[in-house]
Amino acid sequence: MTDVARLAGVSHQTVSRVLNGHPNVREQTRLRVRAAIAELGYRPNGAARALVTGRSQVIGVVAQNTTLYGPASLLAALEQTAAAEGFAVSVGSVRNLDHGSISAAVERHLSHRVAGIVVIAPVESAGEALEHLPKDVPLVTVDGDPSRPVPLVTVDQVAGARAATQHLLDAGHRTVWHVSGPSDWFDSVGRIDGWRQALLAAGVDPPPLMPGDWSAASGYRSGQMLARMPEVTAVFTANDHLALGVLRALHEFGRRVPDEISVVGFDDVPEAAYFIPPLTTVRPDFDAVARASLQMLLTQIESGTGGALRQTIAPALVARKSVAPPRR
Repeated sequence: MTDVARLAGVSHQTVSRVLNGHPNVREQTRLRVRAAIAELGYRPNGAARALVTGRSQVIGVVAQNTTLYGPASLLAALEQTAAAEGFAVSVGSVRNLDHGSISAAVERHLSHRVAGIVVIAPVESAGEALEHLPKDVPLVTVDGDPSRPVPLVTVDQVAGARAATQHLLDAGHRTVWHVSGPSDWFDSVGRIDGWRQALLAAGVDPPPLMPGDWSAASGYRSGQMLARMPEVTAVFTANDHLALGVLRALHEFGRRVPDEISVVGFDDVPEAAYFIPPLTTVRPDFDAVARASLQMLLTQIESGTGGALRQTIAPALVARKSVAPPRR
């Protein structure tokens, strides 16, 4: 910083103000300092800054090592949002979201003096570990257990599933079948609840649940059964990959979508608009979840206090071509 200050013809304190985005610096001075930084190839020492300020600019994230669209999208959104706030993200990937794996990942983060920790915890096995983490660590969970006394930001799964089911009922279908995700995922449980609530509110007894595992292969197996049932006219799947499998099975059995059967998914994966037909689905706002999570974490970091906070982010229904009124 002394070298930068000498080259730019300013004080050491002015360089510090420029690096920290302080508003009380003339634009001409700021440009001169930035030019000196670029010429010298200067990079701030994050470790040294943490020792001086007592605050790291790194946030630790614990996430399962998975390629599933929802968790992967959340992780990407968290990294982008943190960068916009001047924080780097250190990701601790774990094979399983259980007590031992989460605790070990948190301890690794704490040994590197992270400012706070975000845990993407969408499964039941993560719940116990979160309650046993150190109480003085700024912590936020994403898509975690709503019954646990830890700060939580989550997509409103129930509202999204209700919207998907109601969209099919509004199209004229008498009932809606559901292909679910795994029973130990909070996302799956919330979507089942929303589906049932919408049907019961319409005075319809829910048909038997068809359990799945998030994969297109699982959707394909369920679709083979649904295709053989002439009374089925509408299907809501717990994610778009399940919907893709259902669409393939219906096509093979000659059941046309949406002429004979309407299908709605959840997640709005980038490929959903290019399915045949383009898939009506529910779009979670992963960017909004990331922003809320980071803001909740920064509040804890700055105030030094925690609290059992809750924030749910509403998803949006995206209507495309896979829904039509049932044939009379």
